[in-house]
Amino acid sequence: MSLLDIAPVVPVVVIDDLETAVPMARALVAGGLPVIEVTLRTAPALKAIKRIAAEVPEAVIGAGTIRTQADVLASVDAGARFLVSPGSTPKLVDAMEASGVPFLPGVATASEVMALAERGLTEMKFFPAEAAGGLPYLASLGGPLPEVRFCPTGGIKLATAPAYLALPNVGCVGGSWLTPADALATGDYSRIEKLAAEAAALR
Repeated sequence: MSLLDIAPVVPVVVIDDLETAVPMARALVAGGLPVIEVTLRTAPALKAIKRIAAEVPEAVIGAGTIRTQADVLASVDAGARFLVSPGSTPKLVDAMEASGVPFLPGVATASEVMALAERGLTEMKFFPAEAAGGLPYLASLGGPLPEVRFCPTGGIKLATAPAYLALPNVGCVGGSWLTPADALATGDYSRIEKLAAEAAALR
C-alpha cells in the first residue's frame, strides 16, 4: 500500500522530551493514525524514532525534515520506515532513493514536481502548503500533472483538511495540530487520541 493511502492525516510531530515519544505514538495509533512523522528539528528526534520503532511496532514511524545524506542514513539506522524532506535537491533525492525506504520529497513549484516526475517519482510532499498556494495551487497542478499525488503539509488544520482530501491528487495531509505542545507537556494523551480519532474519521 502507498504511504499516502494508509491514513488521511499524518501527524507531524516535534519531540522535545524523549519520554513523551512512546505514549504519544500509542495515543495516535489508538486514535486511528498509525503513520507518524517525527521531525529532525530537536536533539531527541532520532532517539524518539528508535524508541517508537522498538516499542510501538504497529506504528509506521518516519523521519521528517530530511535535508542531507547524513539525515537519511541516521534516520534509517534509527528505524524510520519512511522519509520526508521539506524540499528536494538531486543529491538529496539520490540519497533517499538509495535508502531503500519510501520517501516523500518536498516540492512547492510545478518545475520541482516535473523534475521529480522525470525521475519516475509520483508521490511528493507539497510544502509549505498554505503559504505556497494551498488548495487552488494544488488543484491547478492536477491538470497538467495528473499522475502525481501529494501529501500537503504546512498550515493545514482539522477544519481545512477535508477540502484538501477532496482533491483527486491529494492522498493524505500532514498536520501538527494532533500533538499540541501543552498536551505533550502535561501528559494528556487521551486528548491526543481524541484529536487523532477526529482526523482519522475524515476519510
